[in-house]
Amino acid sequence: QVQLVESGGGLVQPGGSVRLSCAASGNIFSVNDMNWYRQAPGNQREFVARITNADITNYADSVKGRFTISRDVAKKTVYLQMNSLKPEDTAVYYCNMYIQSYSGSYYYNHYWGQGTQVTVSS
Repeated sequence: QVQLVESGGGLVQPGGSVRLSCAASGNIFSVNDMNWYRQAPGNQREFVARITNADITNYADSVKGRFTISRDVAKKTVYLQMNSLKPEDTAVYYCNMYIQSYSGSYYYNHYWGQGTQVTVSS
């Protein structure tokens, strides 16, 4: 079907930067919204950033001015550039995409990546 594979997490010091990637593969006719979410221990999963297929972006207030979402349409990949990282950004980060597929007819589904850990600590 469709798979999303994330990469780029790790341990980073406060004030540092990291870039996450998420590549989609499989039965893909088109990719619509691409999103990043995160989940810290003991917390619910929360929205971080979105980019639409019109390249409109929006961000959670907690990351505005520090994080940038972008995409490569040809590679079916979404990125999250994370700058000025804080300890409270520590979480598992998940990508999410709204994808149109074809199997006799067209259909849409949301898909999730497996998650990548980002730890901000000195």
